[in-house]
Amino acid sequence: MPPTPAQLDHATATTPIISLEGVSKSFGDVRALQDVTIHIPPGKTTVILGPSGCGKSVMLKHIIGLLKPDAGSVTFDGQRVDRLREHEMNDIRTQVGFLFQQGALFDSMTVGQNIGFPLREHSDLSFQERAKRVDRMLEIVGVPGTADRMPAELSGGQQKRVALARAVILEPSVVLYDEPTTGLDPIRSDIIARLIQRLQARLSLTSVVVTHDITTAFKIADTMVMMQNGHVLLSGPPSKFKSSDDEVVRRFLDGDAGPSTFDLPDPTDDSLEEDNHS
Repeated sequence: MPPTPAQLDHATATTPIISLEGVSKSFGDVRALQDVTIHIPPGKTTVILGPSGCGKSVMLKHIIGLLKPDAGSVTFDGQRVDRLREHEMNDIRTQVGFLFQQGALFDSMTVGQNIGFPLREHSDLSFQERAKRVDRMLEIVGVPGTADRMPAELSGGQQKRVALARAVILEPSVVLYDEPTTGLDPIRSDIIARLIQRLQARLSLTSVVVTHDITTAFKIADTMVMMQNGHVLLSGPPSKFKSSDDEVVRRFLDGDAGPSTFDLPDPTDDSLEEDNHS
């Protein structure tokens, strides 16, 4: 018996849009990824957590084909990314928006030119059509009327919004966020978190967010993945992380370096005060 429409819809909803299966990657003697398996569901926000150097950024580069795994497979929407040649990656990369950690806006271009750059490179839209879409996107990200301004004239939070507008201007199916709240105060970090949620809902996006910002992570995540030393330590819904009794997970979420992480003196040691006055 053929599947019903409801069954087909369920299968589509549960089939990952991105899959890494047993991915390993080394750079010389450094093992950046070790047998990593991650499944990214469509239309959801997956947050990747972990300390610096744990392999998060390396994992993102595998998704968009900037790196090839030494072992394992990387699949995007049913297609093996790790088997494609560079020129064959163009179609996939137009389906993926990328928000760089520092925004990476072109200083010599206006806001409108920055956002419209992908349209100029990858579409046949006229100048007027591009300008109309840019203005619409500026409205969506909450900085209307800034198309003629230069990036240097904007605040850090506004620059992040403009960079995000550029990342989604081609209406991709997936957006990768690399530390989207870095350098922002808690209020502006909350604004970016809400914007990620708004864009996901409004544009039916799949979001993959690499972050150290625990507050933002729990606000936006449908699924969370924690990496440690190049492998996946824990994955699941936010509730699984909140209830985890794994010491490494708890210390990371609580911001607790632990007593043996650094060779630092005990701040309660009375000898410190004596040394300071000697």
